[in-house]
Amino acid sequence: MTFIDGAAPPETDLVIDGSDQGFMADVVEQSRETPVIADFWAPWCGPCKTLGPPLERAVRKAGGKVRLVKINIDENPGVAGQLGVKSIPAVYAFDQGRPVDGFMGAIPESQIKLFVDRLAGADMTAEIEPLLEQAAESLKLNDIGGAAQAFTAVLQLDQTNIKAIAGMARLAVTTGDFADAEEILSLTPPEKTNDPEILGVRAAIELASKAADAGDNDELGAKVAANPNDHQARIEFAEALSARGYLEAASDQLLTIIEKNREWNEGAARAQLLKIFEAAGPMSDVTKNGRRKLSAILFS
Repeated sequence: MTFIDGAAPPETDLVIDGSDQGFMADVVEQSRETPVIADFWAPWCGPCKTLGPPLERAVRKAGGKVRLVKINIDENPGVAGQLGVKSIPAVYAFDQGRPVDGFMGAIPESQIKLFVDRLAGADMTAEIEPLLEQAAESLKLNDIGGAAQAFTAVLQLDQTNIKAIAGMARLAVTTGDFADAEEILSLTPPEKTNDPEILGVRAAIELASKAADAGDNDELGAKVAANPNDHQARIEFAEALSARGYLEAASDQLLTIIEKNREWNEGAARAQLLKIFEAAGPMSDVTKNGRRKLSAILFS
């Protein structure tokens, strides 16, 4: 469907019902002029009913830069089968005659808007910083799911965003999925492999990967309590704590060693402490508080 002089299509034409027979014309061919979203749905699908209205709103708000074709798979199973649709809702974005993006399942309206705006060619860079702030706030509230959604939205806008890559990898580390963390880190551009954010995640992986071989926290803690001057027991306690994610507690144990004997074992406690700071990240409370305490010890 072509419109004279590049005029936007009437609003009623922005969202239409599609079919297997009309798919080539309504979706593939039309996408050579205007990006088209194909929404595969069914009347019995609850998530489809959740997704449909905000998706239509986002398309209409794009003002003709994107079109939406809704395809009921109960009546039109052919194209859905060819595309390998296994569950619905399934959304595919077509541009220049080929699929370029998509998602499955109901997603938050904020992500729907980003999906449509990106397809419409909007400048999305202004959206990134608020999403990173949202992720940071979610992490403070221990809302892992919210942080993951925000980081994912950033990566949809910029696949090479270092903060989002590092953030998603850190989330994988917290669940003990080091393979997933490494896969996420593989998205890092070669020139950014030594970025502090990326090095911090690798340090976190190194610490956490020692959890299985670390001693029992309670036993090591009791050993330190029985002999506060046993630096070897204390550093083993710190290593066990850091491996299990208790970075601030581990930091305190290492600071105690440094305060008592900063040169013990060729500065092993300070080296381990710096590894914890790297793993926690430069802006974390663990690092900021730990560096302040370390300065007080070294320069007192």
